[in-house]
Amino acid sequence: MDNPNIVLVHCHDLGKYLGCYDSAVETPQVDALADSGVRFDRHFVTAPQCSPSRSSLMTGRHPHQNGMLGLAHGNWELHDDEQVLPELLREAGYDTHLFGLQHITEYPDRLGYNQMHSDEPLTADAPPSVHESARAREVADEFATMLEDGDHDDPFFASVGFFELHRVEENGDFGFEGERYGAPNPEDVEPLPFLPDEPGIRSDIAEIHGMLSAIDDGVGTITDALESAGLTEDTLVVFTTEHGLAMPRAKGCCSDQGIGGVLLWSHPGTIEPTVVDDLVSNVDVFATLLEVADAPHPETELAGQSFLPLLEDDVEEFRDRIFAGMTWHDRYNPMRAIRTDRWKYVRNFWHLPDVYLTRDIFCSAAGNEVRKTSYGEQRPYEELYDLEADPLEKENLLADGDLEDSPAKTARDRLRADLLEWMESTDDPLLEGPVLPDDWDEIQLQNEV
Repeated sequence: MDNPNIVLVHCHDLGKYLGCYDSAVETPQVDALADSGVRFDRHFVTAPQCSPSRSSLMTGRHPHQNGMLGLAHGNWELHDDEQVLPELLREAGYDTHLFGLQHITEYPDRLGYNQMHSDEPLTADAPPSVHESARAREVADEFATMLEDGDHDDPFFASVGFFELHRVEENGDFGFEGERYGAPNPEDVEPLPFLPDEPGIRSDIAEIHGMLSAIDDGVGTITDALESAGLTEDTLVVFTTEHGLAMPRAKGCCSDQGIGGVLLWSHPGTIEPTVVDDLVSNVDVFATLLEVADAPHPETELAGQSFLPLLEDDVEEFRDRIFAGMTWHDRYNPMRAIRTDRWKYVRNFWHLPDVYLTRDIFCSAAGNEVRKTSYGEQRPYEELYDLEADPLEKENLLADGDLEDSPAKTARDRLRADLLEWMESTDDPLLEGPVLPDDWDEIQLQNEV
């Protein structure tokens, strides 16, 4: 087999909340995967929300480039000329499989999979709740069954999407189904450093622990199945997520808690175990997988680049900055951000609450603890954080206005210019003004006579 099999395992709303990233949780199967390969400590996504971030993973381009300015079930779609990862891998001779969720289009046939193993894929005729059926343990079992039943003479690509750690609507509120997943006592969990230690937040953390055990079990099932089939050394396993935890100041925010995510890259016998501390974006994952598979590049211009030189110690610095942003979710929340080793600059393009809460977080125990103290505050148009001195981004250095002559002023001026240049070079629609919702034709008042 000339090219390796590729198994891309991805889940919802995880951030880096794993034992291998020093979080106070037990994730032995994921930690074992990290120990067997590469752990990227500073991997960032292009958007702190589901569909736009996933679109970057699958196209190698930012959401405002590929058309995914909001959620797939919110009438947003990839541009017609976008080519996606499974389609390109199929052209390279891969047998392509979809297990569980995908959540970047309501027209999954356009994705180029040979086989879709999900019984209820997200389509234009299906409610978004269908992807709740993609529970980690069951999806991983389906993948294991595929390995048992197939001959796999051709290399295969499997996208394995887990529903967890997404919140679920429960009696009008949103939680993590603690009873279903066997959540521990809230008194037994560690608080999150970026949130206050309040009862509602603790209860949600405890429920996250329960769901997290399902993700860990699913990863274990996948790696065990590869070993049983004798395919471990023939297979690259990638594990990632699309954004941070579904908690205040994470999901829906351009903080590191919102755009930072797990990225594990394991190919025993080919890649030596190591830790990479360079800045990496999920648009780079796309470019790297194309190189691994010797697959054709799309005709559109990529925003990412292959990070294989990092794994071969063949580059001094891979990136000096990453970009991220958000436009539409369940509300209009337009912002763009640039992050370097030391600085984070965020530009907000609308009148917004200090902490934006997606609906599932707003209607949650943790959201209730935070919104009463911060949701009524106005978010500034500009934010600047010194990540060396303030890694949790608690002090906006632009809050007091005049910076005088200081490193912060130099950083603000440089990053402001760099962000504008990037927005211009990628034809960001925010430069033309507010981005209308994709159902604007239904909203606007028209004379029907």
